Parts: sequence; C-alpha cells; structure tokens
Amino acid sequence: MAKFKCSACNYIFDGDKAADKSPCCGAAKEKFVKLADDKAKLVDRARCSNQLHVGLMTVLDQVHSIAEAGTKDNLDPACVVIFTRARDEAKLITQFIKAEIEVCIGKGKWG
Repeated sequence: MAKFKCSACNYIFDGDKAADKSPCCGAAKEKFVKLADDKAKLVDRARCSNQLHVGLMTVLDQVHSIAEAGTKDNLDPACVVIFTRARDEAKLITQFIKAEIEVCIGKGKWG
C-alpha cells in the first residue's frame, strides 16, 4: 500500500491514492506527496518500533507505580533498595525512550 504525506501537516495517509483532504489539517489532496518506496518502508518499520516503545513506556509506568508503593510500604531496608532502584530505572528508561522517539521524529521516521 502506498503512503502519501501531507506537506502542510506531515500526516501520512496509507492508500492506493492520496486522500481527498488531510484528516488532520484539512489540506487539499494536492498537498499530498507520494513517499518513495524506501521511505514508505522506513515509515512501516518506524511505526512498529515506536509502537513497541509506547508499549514499554506503559509497562514502565506500572513498574514506577508499584515501586512507589513498595518504597512507601518500607518493610525493610533491602526491600526499599529494590523498589527504589526499580522506580529510578523505570524513570530513566522512560526518558531514554522519549529521547529516541524525538530523534525518530526529527529524522522523519515517525508515521
């Protein structure tokens, strides 16, 4: 399936032909440019990778919440160390993911 990118808002439309107007900004069909096959494949790969990043961020948010509850429970020092580390690592990895997504967007690999 071909991909068409709106030059006004960067919306990427999947189809055999360009959309009549951008669902995002309302720009006319003439604003769409067909992506070359290599760029279209890159968008597909990026969509997969970015979806995995978003899924991982969701899990890390759960880890962060559980770890917060564990540190507040304060059963013993060893438990607090484990929960504190889990909380901190979840936050750190989440920031890594956000930075990677920003790089992908800057390279036009978000679709």
